[in-house]
Amino acid sequence: MSSSPQRKRIRKSPADRRAEIVDAAAAIALTEGLECITLRRIGEQLGVRPGLISHYFPAVEDLVAEAFGTAAGSELNTLLPADPATQSPTDRLARFFALATGVAYDDISRLWINARHLSRYRPALRERVGRQEALWRGRLEALVRDGVDCGEFRTADPYVTTVQILVVIDGLGAHANTEAADRPEAVTRMAVSTAERELGLESGTLTRRGDTPAPSDAHGAPAPAQVSETAHEVLP
Repeated sequence: MSSSPQRKRIRKSPADRRAEIVDAAAAIALTEGLECITLRRIGEQLGVRPGLISHYFPAVEDLVAEAFGTAAGSELNTLLPADPATQSPTDRLARFFALATGVAYDDISRLWINARHLSRYRPALRERVGRQEALWRGRLEALVRDGVDCGEFRTADPYVTTVQILVVIDGLGAHANTEAADRPEAVTRMAVSTAERELGLESGTLTRRGDTPAPSDAHGAPAPAQVSETAHEVLP
């Protein structure tokens, strides 16, 4: 009497298993919130026992921090690739705004709101939020400096200009949980207008160039609000 063949289970390496756990947690963070990351929830998502998750993350707070870092890092790699394609600084900045200020960016905006609130009570998450903020500032400042060096941008202090732009983006992102349909265009364009003014660009420059952004960069970065293995490359 023949028996049906059993499926051969493939044992994943510790590194692959850990990355799988973090990616699952990051996806839950984006769609449900950081509070929903529990050992049981991740175990259900991956079809494994919670004990396996705790083997890699004995403290769930460390998994929450890692999940946020992965999701935020993935978004950073999408918006501002560390090794950018051969585009001009102006085109790269226009692409950044086209992706970072649209509806597709709302999930990551909500995640930042969520993480900053919870970081008041969770030291591991607070450290990761600070690290990601520094990475985002550094990546955008490098782009601004590139534009200044090649004569496309004009600013006396690239760091201050970078912070000004990010503060406006964060301010707009803080309303990701509220209805935005009735906001005047002058409000929705505040981040772009700030960048154009502070960088000495003609009004509308970044909007015109950013009307049709590529769905992914030349290095295959994922679309916004998605998590992939590239996110892990951001972490030091």
